[in-house]
Amino acid sequence: MTSSPQTPRTRHWLRGFLPAQLLAGRRERLYGCVGAGIGLLLTELISRAALGGSSPWFIAPMGASAVLLFAVPSSPLAQPWSMLLGNLVSAVIGVACAHTIADPGLAASMAGALAIAAMFQLRCLHPPGGAVAITAVLGGPAIQAMGFQFVLWPVLANSLLLLGVALLFNNAVQRRYPHLPADNANPHHTQDPLPSERRAFNQQDLHQALADFGEVLDVSEDDLAAIFTAAEQQAQKRRFGAIRCADIMSRDVVSIRPDASLQQAWDKLAHHKVKALPVTDAAGQLQGMVSLHDFFLPHHQASAIPQAARLDGKVADIMSQPVRSLQATQPISELALAFSDGGMHHMPVIDAAGQLCGMITQSDLIAVLFKQ
Repeated sequence: MTSSPQTPRTRHWLRGFLPAQLLAGRRERLYGCVGAGIGLLLTELISRAALGGSSPWFIAPMGASAVLLFAVPSSPLAQPWSMLLGNLVSAVIGVACAHTIADPGLAASMAGALAIAAMFQLRCLHPPGGAVAITAVLGGPAIQAMGFQFVLWPVLANSLLLLGVALLFNNAVQRRYPHLPADNANPHHTQDPLPSERRAFNQQDLHQALADFGEVLDVSEDDLAAIFTAAEQQAQKRRFGAIRCADIMSRDVVSIRPDASLQQAWDKLAHHKVKALPVTDAAGQLQGMVSLHDFFLPHHQASAIPQAARLDGKVADIMSQPVRSLQATQPISELALAFSDGGMHHMPVIDAAGQLCGMITQSDLIAVLFKQ
């Protein structure tokens, strides 16, 4: 007996009813629970103290808002603009429908539909807004008697309080909220995209793909691009993970002490035909880097006047610090972003004791990638 050709498609469709895997770690889950509990408790207490118990001071849709603000604070639906304006506009529409449409069922349906339409138009889609609109219609005599006052109390008051707690809590636990993509400014201050972004597809391709997809996704376009970049980096680690910094680094490293004169540093750079020197103390611990750039544009003085003729002073006066370094045992995939997007040309390599043991340049990395 042969199976129907529709069976695989049916099974695939039925899998949509199964729960999707959540990638949130235990810490993020704990933050979501604790944050929502604190936010709702403080919002309820402050609202009751300010508005009293004789009128509705706390509404149920705040629970749904708390899920977004504390459990998935990176969602576009959980950002301040979406949360505040989404709840506010939905409340206005809900009250208007309650007072103009006699049938409660029809009024609630229209309120929910119009609230969604308005949130789409104003770019403030916030799912609890639909519940706010229905609450304005079906919330009972006390809420209906408030009229448009319901928009200010309790909706706006609750929303502002909950948002305030979300801002404090999320930033206290090192979450970016409001959520913005990481700032990947070009270190050369040009309009070119970063090297890591010059992939087979660009931002315009991603934008067009999302437009063609046609459905609303609970993730921003910038976050999607960041996820794709991270996936590419993970693939690079898998491909080049067997090659360590120790395998390609120069071991006979020319270095200089912090108390050496600038003339000595300049002479070493010229003699060895290198563009940067690691600065180490007497124990070989990495202290900083001094490069040709530092002679012409002193560190921390981006607007300084070039002073190529000045060679008086010590290396410590102009060296860059702190300086980024890698362990000898780390894979060379760690070098990719530092050399491409970070604008670095030299990467000091240290051992487990923190002593300088090697140096890797862009040329070293290009050579090994070419061989691969």
